[in-house]
Amino acid sequence: MIRLVPRTDTPALLQGSTPVLAVLATMLAGGLLFAIMGYDPVTAIRTIFWDPLFGPAASYSRPQLLVKAAPLILIASGLAVGFRAGIWNIGAEGQYIIGAICGAAVALAAYPAPEMWIFPAMVIAGAAGGWAWGMIPALLRNWFGASEILVSLMLVYVAQRIAAWMAFGPMKNPEGFGMPGSRNLQQYPAAANPELIVGTGAHWGVVAAVLAVLATWFLMSRHIRGFHIRAAGTAPRAARFAGVKPETLVAFCLGLSGALAGMAGLFEVAGPAGQITDKIGVGYGFTAIIVAFLGRLHPLGILLAGLLLALTYIGGELAQLTLNLPGATVQVFQGMLLFFLLGFDLLTRYRITRRIAA
Repeated sequence: MIRLVPRTDTPALLQGSTPVLAVLATMLAGGLLFAIMGYDPVTAIRTIFWDPLFGPAASYSRPQLLVKAAPLILIASGLAVGFRAGIWNIGAEGQYIIGAICGAAVALAAYPAPEMWIFPAMVIAGAAGGWAWGMIPALLRNWFGASEILVSLMLVYVAQRIAAWMAFGPMKNPEGFGMPGSRNLQQYPAAANPELIVGTGAHWGVVAAVLAVLATWFLMSRHIRGFHIRAAGTAPRAARFAGVKPETLVAFCLGLSGALAGMAGLFEVAGPAGQITDKIGVGYGFTAIIVAFLGRLHPLGILLAGLLLALTYIGGELAQLTLNLPGATVQVFQGMLLFFLLGFDLLTRYRITRRIAA
């Protein structure tokens, strides 16, 4: 019989190499899947992981890397802080949607004013909306002991219904000929989130993602609150004796992750998405969970993992166009990646041994 025995000492090399092993295993398993489906596995893997950067269409797809990576990095940076404390925000997708709605509401209320304060006000409103949505599970956990996992996840579907209501109702474009959706904010200069450097894909969301990485690194490694978060995650009872208040950490972590997710939603609706629709949620909040764990909950790792997951988005779309791969290619790869990452993480904590029956 096979059993798992806890390791007394995990080699640092093994622990640090698990994300790389997970990526390689995902490529191998994905190639096998494509072969079973009747596609050339080498061509499919090259199209997804190589062609977006160095293929014939790289001049178009390479700038998209930052566009796709920015919201993933921004959301994952906030999630990782909570995960380090054992506070599980699974509803960042809902906070992303509410942030987009709140930010767009400022722009639509001010339309067509050209004032420069509009876009900064949109950023603040987006962050505030995400923060408020994240505080709902925080308060319910602190006051009633409700699971933040379930509450934050259920609020995603509430946020999706609110977005649909806004697209068909209060935010519907009066000049849209009856079509659902708000005005296109890209066509409203005071509210647009344009490309800052032509040809790079970098917009204000990319700047915010980099700042979030630096800020969370400082928080976790140089600030007393970061020490409290690490202590609460590794030894909750000892942290209480050290004066750490769990309720304060829950509110701080869920509020921070909600604010960053809300900002990501605002930058997306003011930039690539352009408008509030009933499809404003594209799954970034869920994918950011994979980014956080693939990056080992470390800011630098999250930066690299966000770029990798963004590559799967772009490569998956390219594979659909050039190879006619199914549209679920991206989700399959992301699911495989999380599966292998959790599997290899399990092997870093446990040894597989064989127990001889008596």
